[in-house]
Amino acid sequence: MPKPWMSWGPTAFFVNPNSCKGQAPAHKEGTEEMVVQTVQDIGIDVAKRWLDVAVFQTQEQAHFDNDKDGWAKLVRWLRGRPVRAIGMEPSGGYERGVAKALRSVDLPARNVNPHKLRHYARALGRLAKNDRIDALLIARYTAELPTRPVRCDPIAEQLADLVVARRQLSDDKVSLANQLEQLREPMVKRIFTQRLRRIEFDIALLAKRMAELVASQPALAAKDRLIQSFHGAGPVLSHTILALAPEIGQASRREIAALAGLAPYDFDTGTFKGRRIIWGGRHALRRVVYMAALTASRSNPVLKAFHQRLVAKGKEPKVALVAVARKIMTILSAMLRHKTHTKLENTVAHPTSLREATFSHRGRREERTIHITSNTNVFTSASGSAMA
Repeated sequence: MPKPWMSWGPTAFFVNPNSCKGQAPAHKEGTEEMVVQTVQDIGIDVAKRWLDVAVFQTQEQAHFDNDKDGWAKLVRWLRGRPVRAIGMEPSGGYERGVAKALRSVDLPARNVNPHKLRHYARALGRLAKNDRIDALLIARYTAELPTRPVRCDPIAEQLADLVVARRQLSDDKVSLANQLEQLREPMVKRIFTQRLRRIEFDIALLAKRMAELVASQPALAAKDRLIQSFHGAGPVLSHTILALAPEIGQASRREIAALAGLAPYDFDTGTFKGRRIIWGGRHALRRVVYMAALTASRSNPVLKAFHQRLVAKGKEPKVALVAVARKIMTILSAMLRHKTHTKLENTVAHPTSLREATFSHRGRREERTIHITSNTNVFTSASGSAMA
């Protein structure tokens, strides 16, 4: 006689359909104890005044103040443990102090993407949220999913602070200018006009400070010159890329497009073919690159032809501009990778041919293919050799 359905197999399926709780994963006995003896993954939930710390393998938890004394106690608490990775969420800058303290004693601090962490919690069925739960969740995420190390570059952090401050002031300037157009009271208009002039003066000061900071670092100055040698790139784009996309020149073209939030993603299922969309990435970087693409699509001969060809094929205007922005990041990444200045010359080329870019790199000439086609222009290297 067959067994009742509820007794089939080793696991009884009595999960409430309205619950998010799933089955516990099967594992061999003794594996957890073996992991505890070898490595420990730490999660830190960062708040303004305190730190909640958890160990995934042992489920230990601790609480420390988010100040110098608390950081020292945390380091002592971690000392002697077989720490594999320490994960923490970016929390508006409150994590910088503890991350610096951990790096100073060679502890492997890692960044955890908050958006991915929240989706990870939902996938686990964890709907509750507090500091202690978040610390355990971060520890588990760090143990099971790849995370990236925290970069430690004081100059890059300083430049990023200046770039963010300039962006905030630029937003305030636009908002104030829009309000000023609708004002009728003379005194209020005078106050807003003075404030607008002050914001413009502060933006100029920040631009001067960024130029001085970049010029004081030979490596940054060399990259800055390379970026600004590209037709359509100025100091705003250059400083933003140096501050917010330090991976440029090292990452692949697909990776750098994803980092800038310019990579198109599929939306297909079965026979349905959805529209490709861009999503994620670094929003502040994408804003600046998009404005550079808007300028380059009008003034840069190669990118202008590229943009016009996309529009002629029926692409929507913003889709074509996003493609130009992605092309800008690809070209700039190649320039920094090969340390090569480039320029554009109005030379007639064979129509619809794929340009072969000749880069001079450390005394060697290397052939590289860049995906730019043009009916009227040739991409040339700084030495003047045609890339047609």
